[in-house]
Amino acid sequence: MGGTVATAAVGPHLSPGRRAWLRFKRNRLGFWSLVLFGAILVLSLFAEVISNDRPLIVRYNGSFYFPITTTYSEKTFGGDFETATDYLDPFIREQLSKGGNWAVYSPNPYGSKTINYFAKEPNPSRPTRDNLLGTDDRGRDLLAQLIYGFRLSVLFALALTAIGILIGVVTGAIQGFFAGKTDLAFQRFIEIWDSMPELYLLIIFSAIFAPSVALLLVLLSLFGWMGLSQYVRAEFLRNRQMEYVKAARALGVGNGRIMWRHILPNSMTPVITFLPFRMSGAILALTSLDFLGLGVPPGTPSLGELLSQGKNNIDAWWISLSTFAVLVITLLLLTFMGDALRDALDPRKADV
Repeated sequence: MGGTVATAAVGPHLSPGRRAWLRFKRNRLGFWSLVLFGAILVLSLFAEVISNDRPLIVRYNGSFYFPITTTYSEKTFGGDFETATDYLDPFIREQLSKGGNWAVYSPNPYGSKTINYFAKEPNPSRPTRDNLLGTDDRGRDLLAQLIYGFRLSVLFALALTAIGILIGVVTGAIQGFFAGKTDLAFQRFIEIWDSMPELYLLIIFSAIFAPSVALLLVLLSLFGWMGLSQYVRAEFLRNRQMEYVKAARALGVGNGRIMWRHILPNSMTPVITFLPFRMSGAILALTSLDFLGLGVPPGTPSLGELLSQGKNNIDAWWISLSTFAVLVITLLLLTFMGDALRDALDPRKADV
């Protein structure tokens, strides 16, 4: 009883943002999904430290070397060639471990493009002590591919979501605020633009230009803003009739200030609510295009490419299983976060 009274007494003094955050935290599944997703993302940002075929630091013949940032030839460590050192070579490993020499390796001693030429089984090799999740059909460590592929997918999704939100909010705000002929012209343009075959355009541009992450980001951004624009438009159409907008007009406040300082903060609920779901869609879009060979350049660590390898190597179950697990866990975490955000921003849930 006392706890209820305390909550009721403190509740009215909380800001709307604070109330929404407290409601979000009360959804344990969504809150811990956010914590886990954030932790995995932060760890993936340090992928070069966690998974790299180059040692972090080497002490050789009394001198210190930093292979993680600098390329050294084999002759530096007692080899015969001027080529870059292969730190997986048993000879180099022996050189760096005798006579007081030592090296600090990454927890997973393989990079995103490292081919394990010293594997004991043909590629793709099953999980072993050297390759915890096995290798793909090119001999690359699967764990390293998943770490770097996850980072690429999430960062790509964040960038695509940010661009889509920016374009969607601006276009939706203009349509909803000015309405009339402006809204009508935008609606006709969106109908025409939305009817264009996105996949065909991607195929055409991938044949004309060299594939790159930047090109893919631009092409997908051209079509990824329209859904959000409709939600923002509806919010602006509703809020432009509110009393506080009429009062601001009567006081002589300009249209730009009314839009961005008064209406926009009250129209951000659909933007924030759909944020995790838009990221999920962006990750699936990149994975699908990579699976079809229309995504990132060849050799780039990609979850879609790994799924394609799993399809082509049915007997190598570890490729499909581990990649599918990463995708499912990522999308589940984003879905749980989205559900929690939706409940936290629901104005009907004003019990906090």
